[in-house]
Amino acid sequence: MPSSGAIAADVSSPRTAGAPAEPQASTRLTWHRTVVFSVVGLIGIGVRLGVLWLLAGRLGVHYLTATFLAIEASVLHNFVWHVHWTWVDRPASAVQTFWRLVRFHVTNGMVSFVGGILLVSLLTGNLRIHYLLANVMSILACALLNLIVANLWVFRPEWSQATRDDSCRAADAS
Repeated sequence: MPSSGAIAADVSSPRTAGAPAEPQASTRLTWHRTVVFSVVGLIGIGVRLGVLWLLAGRLGVHYLTATFLAIEASVLHNFVWHVHWTWVDRPASAVQTFWRLVRFHVTNGMVSFVGGILLVSLLTGNLRIHYLLANVMSILACALLNLIVANLWVFRPEWSQATRDDSCRAADAS
């Protein structure tokens, strides 16, 4: 995929001297990837707010429980789209994709859960801001951190076993 210009320095892992370069190993964050991440996130906001409105607004579920369930729905939604669109240039096996989902939940999910529940609780419970607006505010507060963590850790390029073996041999030779 052609780069649309980097918005951050190349922060790929430093290589051991003499080790072969890993294919597609750059974690450079491009404008294109940032825009795609944002589009997926905007659709995810629709998922989150739609589930939240259905649960809290129509079914009478407590706003914090509904927020938790709505975040989970949007996290799963966003992960699927990130795999198939945002980071499509970083393919992974089924096992690697499973571990990406785990990493996504540990990072993006936890940022969204902790940030979302704390901020919504504060904004709605204490400041009496409507739960839908409070959710939008918490999403905006967590978005940049989620992008950075997803790019650097969740969807990091996978190294082939041969590249790992060559890197280990080069490190052992030093």
